[in-house]
Amino acid sequence: MRQPTFRSAYRALGAVAFEGARVSVAVVDIETGESVFAVDERIVLPTASIGKILLLIEVSARLTDRTVSDFAIADRAAADAVADSGIWQHLQAPAFPIADLAALVGATSDNLATNVLLRHVGLDAVRSRTEKLGLVRTALLDRVRDVRGPDDAPQLSVGSTAELAWLFQALANGHIIDPVTSQRVLSWLSLNADLSMVASAFGRDPLSHRGVEHNTWMVNKTGTDVGVRSEAGILRGPRAGLAYAVSVHFDDTDLPRRLRVMDALRAFGVDLLEFVH
Repeated sequence: MRQPTFRSAYRALGAVAFEGARVSVAVVDIETGESVFAVDERIVLPTASIGKILLLIEVSARLTDRTVSDFAIADRAAADAVADSGIWQHLQAPAFPIADLAALVGATSDNLATNVLLRHVGLDAVRSRTEKLGLVRTALLDRVRDVRGPDDAPQLSVGSTAELAWLFQALANGHIIDPVTSQRVLSWLSLNADLSMVASAFGRDPLSHRGVEHNTWMVNKTGTDVGVRSEAGILRGPRAGLAYAVSVHFDDTDLPRRLRVMDALRAFGVDLLEFVH
């Protein structure tokens, strides 16, 4: 019998940490919640777009209790405009239903859709929901901005990998608000096209990976910024089901250093796959 370990991931992430990066990892069993692998899992690090999960939870909860309709139309405004990730900024459509905007956030981490949703539900409501979930080291701090000034939050979001792994475990078990709300959030996240980090090791099609392939199923959310690479998700296989989160905060001064971080994240993904398959 094979005895899967995370030795390769530990060595690869340790080498990145030796260069000065801050590394945090948490892996838990979905069924039991037992810790499988952890490194500095309670420290708080920047998580970039990972915090958008908290917005999706608030939107999903409102769709469940019908305070917001799936077909309620949200218009974009000039103040919502932002560059980088997402496709809506390149489309002609001036408005979408709320549920479609959430799907855009899940699929492409759409920054414009994020800002429109935040304007409709309110950042305070997202923070309140986060606190009710018991998260104290994880938060969505601000709207998406092209430039962060001295009066703005220094990061879009922050989080601890321990809390992020717990969050995905709770989503998998239908414990975030209720099963309907949890499943809706996972459905949006299952559209995510970014499999460039940990999930690059899972052998899935970035544009079509919602089903079970080779006895594995996955869902994930990534966060990318200068000097930030973060990912959280779920990986199920015939041997086990795991919820995982990893964040690396590093000095992004040259391409080789960035590529070493990406290689370490993939090594972590290989160990995850070996554990569940």
